Amino acid sequence: MSTHLFFTDAHAHYEHRNDRAIWLGELIHELRPDVVIDGGDTADMPSLSGYDKGTRAAVGRTYHKDIEAHNDFQDKLWQRSRHSKKKLPRRVRLIGNHEQRIDRALDAAPTLEGTVSYKDLLLDQYYDTVIHYNGNTPGVIDIDGVLYSHYFTSGNMGRPVGGEHSAYTLLAKKHRSCTQGHSHILNLHPGKDASGKELWGLIGPAFMDYKCDWAGQPQEQWHHGVIIKRNVEKGHYSPQYVSIEELKKKYG
Repeated sequence: MSTHLFFTDAHAHYEHRNDRAIWLGELIHELRPDVVIDGGDTADMPSLSGYDKGTRAAVGRTYHKDIEAHNDFQDKLWQRSRHSKKKLPRRVRLIGNHEQRIDRALDAAPTLEGTVSYKDLLLDQYYDTVIHYNGNTPGVIDIDGVLYSHYFTSGNMGRPVGGEHSAYTLLAKKHRSCTQGHSHILNLHPGKDASGKELWGLIGPAFMDYKCDWAGQPQEQWHHGVIIKRNVEKGHYSPQYVSIEELKKKYG
Protein backbone atom coordinates (compact mmCIF):
# COMPACT_ATOMS: atom_id res chain seq x y z
CA MET A 1 0.00 0.00 0.00
CA SER A 2 1.18 3.51 -0.75
CA THR A 3 0.39 7.17 -0.08
CA HIS A 4 -0.54 9.52 -2.92
CA LEU A 5 -0.66 13.30 -2.81
CA PHE A 6 -2.76 14.86 -5.57
CA PHE A 7 -2.93 18.54 -6.43
CA THR A 8 -4.25 20.17 -9.56
CA ASP A 9 -5.16 23.46 -11.24
CA ALA A 10 -2.61 25.65 -9.46
CA HIS A 11 -2.74 28.18 -12.34
CA ALA A 12 0.62 29.82 -11.65
CA HIS A 13 0.27 33.38 -12.96
CA TYR A 14 2.89 36.11 -13.18
CA GLU A 15 0.56 38.59 -11.44
CA HIS A 16 0.19 36.38 -8.36
CA ARG A 17 2.66 34.99 -5.82
CA ASN A 18 3.52 31.29 -5.54
CA ASP A 19 3.83 31.08 -1.75
CA ARG A 20 1.33 28.23 -1.72
CA ALA A 21 3.91 26.09 -3.52
CA ILE A 22 6.28 26.54 -0.56
CA TRP A 23 3.58 25.40 1.86
CA LEU A 24 2.80 22.36 -0.26
CA GLY A 25 6.51 21.57 -0.48
CA GLU A 26 6.68 21.54 3.31
CA LEU A 27 3.71 19.16 3.45
CA ILE A 28 5.39 16.84 0.94
CA HIS A 29 8.61 16.90 2.98
CA GLU A 30 6.73 16.09 6.19
CA LEU A 31 4.27 13.56 4.76
CA ARG A 32 6.78 11.73 2.54
CA PRO A 33 4.19 10.35 0.12
CA ASP A 34 5.18 7.59 -2.25
CA VAL A 35 3.71 9.43 -5.24
CA VAL A 36 2.94 13.08 -5.96
CA ILE A 37 0.59 13.69 -8.87
CA ASP A 38 0.35 17.15 -10.40
CA GLY A 39 -3.02 17.05 -12.15
CA GLY A 40 -2.27 19.76 -14.71
CA ASP A 41 -3.09 23.40 -15.40
CA THR A 42 -0.23 24.33 -13.11
CA ALA A 43 0.79 26.84 -15.80
CA ASP A 44 -2.03 29.30 -16.41
CA MET A 45 -0.62 30.48 -19.79
CA PRO A 46 -2.88 33.51 -20.42
CA SER A 47 -0.56 34.64 -23.20
CA LEU A 48 -1.79 31.79 -25.39
CA SER A 49 -5.49 32.13 -24.69
CA GLY A 50 -5.80 34.55 -27.60
CA TYR A 51 -2.99 33.23 -29.78
CA ASP A 52 -5.17 33.19 -32.88
CA LYS A 53 -5.73 36.94 -32.60
CA GLY A 54 -2.13 38.03 -32.21
CA THR A 55 1.29 37.81 -33.77
CA ARG A 56 4.45 36.00 -32.79
CA ALA A 57 5.73 39.21 -31.16
CA ALA A 58 2.49 39.76 -29.24
CA VAL A 59 2.63 36.23 -27.82
CA GLY A 60 6.28 36.61 -26.90
CA ARG A 61 5.72 39.70 -24.76
CA THR A 62 3.90 37.78 -22.01
CA TYR A 63 4.69 34.14 -22.85
CA HIS A 64 8.03 34.31 -21.04
CA LYS A 65 6.30 35.72 -17.95
CA ASP A 66 3.92 32.75 -18.02
CA ILE A 67 6.84 30.33 -18.22
CA GLU A 68 8.70 32.08 -15.41
CA ALA A 69 5.60 31.90 -13.18
CA HIS A 70 5.26 28.15 -13.77
CA ASN A 71 8.93 27.40 -13.21
CA ASP A 72 9.01 29.57 -10.09
CA PHE A 73 6.08 27.53 -8.75
CA GLN A 74 7.92 24.27 -9.40
CA ASP A 75 11.18 25.56 -7.89
CA LYS A 76 9.37 26.56 -4.71
CA LEU A 77 7.42 23.29 -4.61
CA TRP A 78 10.45 21.00 -4.79
CA GLN A 79 13.10 23.12 -3.07
CA ARG A 80 12.52 21.61 0.37
CA SER A 81 12.62 18.00 -0.86
CA ARG A 82 15.65 18.54 -3.08
CA HIS A 83 17.68 19.93 -0.18
CA SER A 84 16.69 17.04 2.06
CA LYS A 85 18.50 13.73 2.39
CA LYS A 86 15.17 11.96 2.11
CA LYS A 87 14.31 10.11 -1.08
CA LEU A 88 12.15 12.07 -3.47
CA PRO A 89 8.68 10.65 -4.14
CA ARG A 90 7.72 9.43 -7.56
CA ARG A 91 6.61 12.60 -9.35
CA VAL A 92 3.95 12.41 -12.06
CA ARG A 93 2.79 15.36 -14.14
CA LEU A 94 -0.41 15.44 -16.17
CA ILE A 95 -0.78 17.98 -18.96
CA GLY A 96 -3.91 20.09 -18.57
CA ASN A 97 -5.84 22.12 -21.11
CA HIS A 98 -4.00 25.33 -20.17
CA GLU A 99 -0.62 23.78 -20.95
CA GLN A 100 -2.11 22.20 -24.05
CA ARG A 101 -2.58 25.73 -25.37
CA ILE A 102 1.00 25.29 -26.59
CA ASP A 103 -0.11 22.57 -29.02
CA ARG A 104 -3.18 24.50 -30.07
CA ALA A 105 -1.15 27.64 -30.67
CA LEU A 106 1.29 25.75 -32.88
CA ASP A 107 -1.55 24.09 -34.81
CA ALA A 108 -3.21 27.45 -35.44
CA ALA A 109 -0.03 29.40 -36.11
CA PRO A 110 2.91 27.23 -37.24
CA THR A 111 5.07 30.38 -37.35
CA LEU A 112 5.22 30.11 -33.55
CA GLU A 113 7.46 27.03 -33.89
CA GLY A 114 10.60 27.79 -31.92
CA THR A 115 8.86 30.54 -29.95
CA VAL A 116 6.66 28.34 -27.75
CA SER A 117 7.47 24.81 -26.59
CA TYR A 118 6.76 22.34 -23.78
CA LYS A 119 10.52 22.30 -23.22
CA ASP A 120 10.22 25.77 -21.72
CA LEU A 121 8.24 24.30 -18.79
CA LEU A 122 11.28 22.19 -17.80
CA LEU A 123 8.98 19.29 -16.92
CA ASP A 124 11.74 16.69 -17.11
CA GLN A 125 13.64 18.54 -14.39
CA TYR A 126 10.73 18.37 -11.97
CA TYR A 127 8.92 15.12 -12.81
CA ASP A 128 9.75 11.48 -13.46
CA THR A 129 6.75 10.89 -15.72
CA VAL A 130 4.85 13.37 -17.91
CA ILE A 131 1.47 12.37 -19.38
CA HIS A 132 0.65 14.38 -22.50
CA TYR A 133 -2.65 14.68 -24.32
CA ASN A 134 -3.84 11.71 -26.34
CA GLY A 135 -5.20 13.40 -29.45
CA ASN A 136 -7.62 16.09 -28.29
CA THR A 137 -8.19 14.71 -24.80
CA PRO A 138 -5.96 14.47 -21.73
CA GLY A 139 -3.79 11.40 -21.26
CA VAL A 140 -4.50 8.83 -18.53
CA ILE A 141 -2.20 6.96 -16.16
CA ASP A 142 -2.94 4.08 -13.79
CA ILE A 143 -1.17 4.32 -10.42
CA ASP A 144 -1.94 1.60 -7.86
CA GLY A 145 -5.29 0.93 -9.49
CA VAL A 146 -6.39 4.58 -9.60
CA LEU A 147 -6.80 6.22 -13.00
CA TYR A 148 -5.55 9.80 -13.11
CA SER A 149 -6.23 12.36 -15.83
CA HIS A 150 -6.64 16.13 -15.98
CA TYR A 151 -10.20 15.29 -16.93
CA PHE A 152 -12.09 12.26 -18.19
CA THR A 153 -14.53 12.43 -21.05
CA SER A 154 -18.13 11.39 -21.44
CA GLY A 155 -19.75 10.50 -24.75
CA ASN A 156 -18.41 10.55 -28.28
CA MET A 157 -17.75 14.30 -28.33
CA GLY A 158 -14.91 14.06 -25.80
CA ARG A 159 -16.43 16.57 -23.40
CA PRO A 160 -15.17 16.67 -19.79
CA VAL A 161 -17.16 14.82 -17.15
CA GLY A 162 -18.96 17.49 -15.17
CA GLY A 163 -22.23 18.39 -13.53
CA GLU A 164 -23.47 18.41 -9.96
CA HIS A 165 -22.67 14.72 -9.40
CA SER A 166 -19.47 14.50 -11.42
CA ALA A 167 -17.66 12.05 -9.12
CA TYR A 168 -20.62 9.66 -9.32
CA THR A 169 -20.56 10.06 -13.11
CA LEU A 170 -16.89 9.07 -13.19
CA LEU A 171 -17.67 5.77 -11.49
CA ALA A 172 -20.74 5.16 -13.62
CA LYS A 173 -18.83 5.76 -16.86
CA LYS A 174 -15.46 4.17 -16.07
CA HIS A 175 -16.26 1.49 -13.45
CA ARG A 176 -12.84 2.24 -11.94
CA SER A 177 -11.43 4.49 -9.26
CA CYS A 178 -10.79 7.73 -11.13
CA THR A 179 -9.32 11.07 -10.08
CA GLN A 180 -9.32 14.26 -12.11
CA GLY A 181 -9.07 18.02 -11.76
CA HIS A 182 -10.30 20.68 -14.18
CA SER A 183 -13.61 21.77 -12.61
CA HIS A 184 -12.09 23.24 -9.39
CA ILE A 185 -15.06 21.91 -7.40
CA LEU A 186 -14.23 19.16 -4.92
CA ASN A 187 -16.50 16.17 -5.40
CA LEU A 188 -16.04 12.70 -3.92
CA HIS A 189 -18.21 9.64 -4.36
CA PRO A 190 -17.66 6.12 -2.97
CA GLY A 191 -18.84 3.03 -4.75
CA LYS A 192 -18.29 -0.70 -5.15
CA ASP A 193 -17.85 -2.97 -8.12
CA ALA A 194 -19.69 -6.27 -8.65
CA SER A 195 -17.19 -8.11 -6.48
CA GLY A 196 -17.64 -5.70 -3.58
CA LYS A 197 -14.31 -3.91 -4.03
CA GLU A 198 -14.46 -0.27 -2.94
CA LEU A 199 -13.98 2.39 -5.61
CA TRP A 200 -13.71 6.17 -5.49
CA GLY A 201 -14.69 8.85 -7.97
CA LEU A 202 -12.86 12.06 -7.15
CA ILE A 203 -12.81 15.55 -8.64
CA GLY A 204 -9.91 17.42 -7.03
CA PRO A 205 -9.97 20.99 -5.72
CA ALA A 206 -8.01 23.81 -7.33
CA PHE A 207 -4.67 24.66 -5.74
CA MET A 208 -5.23 28.40 -6.12
CA ASP A 209 -5.30 31.22 -3.57
CA TYR A 210 -6.37 34.13 -5.76
CA LYS A 211 -9.44 35.29 -7.66
CA CYS A 212 -9.56 34.97 -11.45
CA ASP A 213 -10.71 37.95 -13.48
CA TRP A 214 -12.22 35.64 -16.11
CA ALA A 215 -14.10 33.26 -13.82
CA GLY A 216 -16.73 35.53 -12.31
CA GLN A 217 -19.35 34.33 -9.87
CA PRO A 218 -18.90 30.54 -10.41
CA GLN A 219 -15.53 30.60 -8.65
CA GLU A 220 -17.36 31.20 -5.36
CA GLN A 221 -18.20 27.48 -5.57
CA TRP A 222 -14.59 26.38 -6.02
CA HIS A 223 -12.59 24.51 -3.38
CA HIS A 224 -8.93 25.26 -2.76
CA GLY A 225 -6.52 22.66 -1.46
CA VAL A 226 -4.98 19.22 -2.04
CA ILE A 227 -5.92 15.58 -1.57
CA ILE A 228 -3.98 13.00 0.43
CA LYS A 229 -4.75 9.33 -0.26
CA ARG A 230 -3.51 6.83 2.29
CA ASN A 231 -3.29 3.05 1.98
CA VAL A 232 -3.75 3.09 -1.78
CA GLU A 233 -4.06 -0.41 -3.19
CA LYS A 234 -5.93 -1.69 -6.22
CA GLY A 235 -8.01 1.47 -6.46
CA HIS A 236 -9.03 1.66 -2.81
CA TYR A 237 -7.75 4.32 -0.43
CA SER A 238 -8.59 6.58 2.50
CA PRO A 239 -9.00 10.18 1.26
CA GLN A 240 -8.24 13.43 3.11
CA TYR A 241 -8.84 16.98 1.94
CA VAL A 242 -6.35 19.61 3.14
CA SER A 243 -7.31 23.21 2.38
CA ILE A 244 -4.87 25.92 1.38
CA GLU A 245 -5.89 27.80 4.53
CA GLU A 246 -4.73 24.82 6.62
CA LEU A 247 -1.42 24.75 4.75
CA LYS A 248 -0.94 28.49 5.19
CA LYS A 249 -1.72 28.30 8.90
CA LYS A 250 0.78 25.50 9.46
CA TYR A 251 3.59 26.42 7.07
CA GLY A 252 3.05 30.04 6.11
